[in-house]
Amino acid sequence: MSTAARDIVVDIAQAPEGQAAEINRVFEKQQAKALQMRRETADDRIARLKKLKQMVMDNSQAIRDACYKDFRKRSTEVDLVEIMPVIIEVNEAIRKTRKWMKDDRVAPTLAMFGTQARVRKEPKGVSLIIAPWNYPVNLTLSPLVSALAAGCTAILKPSEMTPHCSQLMEELIAATFDESEVSVFQGEVETSQRLLELPFDHIFFTGSPAVGKIVMNAASKNLTSVTLERGGKSPAIFDKTANLNKHLGSLIWGKFANNGQTCIAPDLTYVHADIKDEFLAATRDTLEKMYGQLDNIKDNPDYCRIVNGKHHARIKALLDDAIEKGAKVEFGGNVDEAEDFMAPTLLTGVTQDSQMMQEEIFGPLMPVMFFNDVQEVIDDINSRPKPLALYAYASDKDFIERVITSTTAGGTCVNTAMMQYMHGNLPFGGVNNSGIGAAHGYYGFKSFSHERAVLTEKFSSSHLLMPPYSKFTQKIIDWTTRYFV
Repeated sequence: MSTAARDIVVDIAQAPEGQAAEINRVFEKQQAKALQMRRETADDRIARLKKLKQMVMDNSQAIRDACYKDFRKRSTEVDLVEIMPVIIEVNEAIRKTRKWMKDDRVAPTLAMFGTQARVRKEPKGVSLIIAPWNYPVNLTLSPLVSALAAGCTAILKPSEMTPHCSQLMEELIAATFDESEVSVFQGEVETSQRLLELPFDHIFFTGSPAVGKIVMNAASKNLTSVTLERGGKSPAIFDKTANLNKHLGSLIWGKFANNGQTCIAPDLTYVHADIKDEFLAATRDTLEKMYGQLDNIKDNPDYCRIVNGKHHARIKALLDDAIEKGAKVEFGGNVDEAEDFMAPTLLTGVTQDSQMMQEEIFGPLMPVMFFNDVQEVIDDINSRPKPLALYAYASDKDFIERVITSTTAGGTCVNTAMMQYMHGNLPFGGVNNSGIGAAHGYYGFKSFSHERAVLTEKFSSSHLLMPPYSKFTQKIIDWTTRYFV
């Protein structure tokens, strides 16, 4: 789950006085520790993973309290989207790190007959994890699981937008790990910029495409590898054969959980014109079953808040702009700036020149477009940057296959939404604008690992290809090229 984290800018600045030196000191300690950790066993890595798991389990209530202070997020939802995903991730890593670390034997090609080859997974080294604010605990600690499983050290940069969660994680990490293994640095733009200047061996960033470009540009100066978990305008498509009674709830939950502040939340919803009235009525009914009467949602503890006034104002501006350009609010639209509250809002007639259609919404606004021919939808999706997720709802298998074959996305769900994130055996990531690389399980382990090719000579004839070159050498080359390559 990435985010439209717009809290890093391009301006050059200096880290707060004293922090730059502290960052350098810890970075150098981690460089030395990373060299030692190359020789560690699976047991050493698993021991760290168990410490991380125990840290989360022992401090679950503190995590719930911090998330409530930052979002007014109910404890049940904190357990579901912040704590449980980390525990699932770390349990999987504890079970499988030993297997993941084993070398992969590689069969020789015909031209390499007489050699043995293997792929060795070794830790990349010192890693930087830049986390967002929308799921601050989950999206900080889940990548850390992958880093520790791969044998890397890590510096964590949580978001300043969620100060209670960030402060808690700094305190917990400091109490659990030596700073040479894992350390946390809090701060704003300047802190992120100072960290990005350092020659990390890998950077794992979760945030918006715009900030992802800044991170990638900074990484290029040190030729640092990156995993970029970004966002975009993830579409949901409802065919006329979709089972609304059975599947619409997943769309509503996917869109309005965390007040829409989820990078894989449906950002554009396309609905077949034949089911327009049915869809609108069912959406309202489903929403009220989840959160109560629309007029009273503000008082429902299951519905959290926009993270702060800045982002509330941004989303309100998107709503006002769409209405000014002709959009109709079918329901919702209520706001309370003092509480950073915005009701779940469904709009129709949103024009393509509306700002809402140009950027990731990252809030509880749901624009719905109606279509007669799915090719219209496919063309619109393909005219935009590749999304992080795509959701297709239909009973018609040919419809589903046409949508999947004719588009691309980081991940896709059929007749549900957001569950691809919860599947630990699937790669989670985007494509091009929506992301580079993958997270979760073995895919996260690989992101923090270098796959090193190791070849051992046994009884090959490679010496026959060495100088001095002769007619016989040329014959061997010709014969090998013709029959073995």
